[in-house]
Amino acid sequence: MSKIAVLMTDMFEDVEYTDPAKAYEDAGHELTIISTERKEIQGKQGEVSVQVDQTIDQVDPDDFDVLFIPGGFSPDILRADDRVVEFAKKMVYQEKPVFAICHGPQILITADVLKGRNITGFKSIQVDLKLAGANVFDEPVVVCGGNLVTSRQPDDLPVFIEESKKLLKQGVTTSV
Repeated sequence: MSKIAVLMTDMFEDVEYTDPAKAYEDAGHELTIISTERKEIQGKQGEVSVQVDQTIDQVDPDDFDVLFIPGGFSPDILRADDRVVEFAKKMVYQEKPVFAICHGPQILITADVLKGRNITGFKSIQVDLKLAGANVFDEPVVVCGGNLVTSRQPDDLPVFIEESKKLLKQGVTTSV
């Protein structure tokens, strides 16, 4: 099963973490919550709190198979940290699957890895995605290159989870 790096901090969109996380864990995948500090982080809706497993200084992209970035305000907060951006950039350059929903692609914008990629995101970041060189589609889910799965909002979670689980089923293996 896959080792999934989850980049998030306070103000993540609750269901954009909980629903995919449950689906991935139920399928036998291992999630590691990674943030800038080791603490308990709070969801934007106040419904969920999650313990950070490791700080960004404690992890190496080589130790993970997949990157998952839930939305909310969390991605905008995290992209101000160069260590987080570099981690995401390395995962993309290693062509590992990346799952990003809502505002999640903001980290990928800052990592400058979207030129020519097909993508979607929350309505308010679609212009930013275009300016980053991406081909933006206002669709519930967009899969690009067989390793990038993006969605716009919580209503898109069923198709986001379905498409990301398809990639996980293909048997991603750690390259360590």
